[in-house]
Amino acid sequence: MTLPACFQNLRLPVIASPLFIISVPQLVIAQCKAGIVGSMPALNARPATLLDDWLAEITETLAAHDRAHPESPAAPFAINQIVHKSNDRLDHDMQACERYKVPLVITSLGARTDINDAVHAWGGIVMHDVINNRFAHKAVEKGADGLVAVAAGAGGHAGVTSPFALVQEIRRWFDGPLALSGAIASGRAILAAQALGADLAYIGSAFIATEEARADEAYKRMIVESNSDDIVYSNLFTGVHGNYLKPSIVKAGMDPDNLPQSDPSKMNFGSTRKPWKDIWGCGQGIGAVGAVEPVARRVARMADEYAVGMRALVEP
Repeated sequence: MTLPACFQNLRLPVIASPLFIISVPQLVIAQCKAGIVGSMPALNARPATLLDDWLAEITETLAAHDRAHPESPAAPFAINQIVHKSNDRLDHDMQACERYKVPLVITSLGARTDINDAVHAWGGIVMHDVINNRFAHKAVEKGADGLVAVAAGAGGHAGVTSPFALVQEIRRWFDGPLALSGAIASGRAILAAQALGADLAYIGSAFIATEEARADEAYKRMIVESNSDDIVYSNLFTGVHGNYLKPSIVKAGMDPDNLPQSDPSKMNFGSTRKPWKDIWGCGQGIGAVGAVEPVARRVARMADEYAVGMRALVEP
């Protein structure tokens, strides 16, 4: 199918995933200027009133960029909304998104028809992240325009299904916008996601190790120095299984090879160490990240890798 207009002029078919605590306007703006969809969680704006200021900064800065560079306009931005019942800010944050006509809303931890209808009313589109085919059906039934397939190897709260299986199952019945998340950190991996049947790659961990990310410098260095062997999958820290950097768990005084299980029915902390602040989320694709660098340079490298991979497919 033809993708919605907001995805038509991307430099690369990439959505930068919303990173809790880490994604802020500086990072989102840099991603959009580089030609990929930039995003951030609404909950990163604390206090809640700060969200209005951040949305104003993003929209005004990108509009100024487009006026100055009509030949290379910025990509659109997205806001992530946690629709789980524990989010008591959702109504407030949705009103802010409506005021600024946010072009893309990414919903997580539940799918709600009323949220989808609200976004459609101001002309935006909704993509919902899912970890399996059953949840994908529910999201589309409730009005989501697109899906983010969160496969094995993704950073943070990730599923366990192979991207080969997950994309294949979703594409049997869904021909709408589909992004794939899970261990994607290079241009060739972006191309592979498309070869599987996804329209877009959904990339998070690679953008933690950038100059614009609001992350501890030790976190960024740890990503550069680590690889897939350093990723631990556990539900201890939030009650939901996710991927985390093993060295951060060690640093917090725990044994990453002997972590207890948490109660999966509770969206709360399973340890005294806070996830994202003390225990650092990360995906399995970080072996492709060799340095902390500006977003523009990272995207340019991915674009070069993507082009090389494309040529290898078409040239004899």
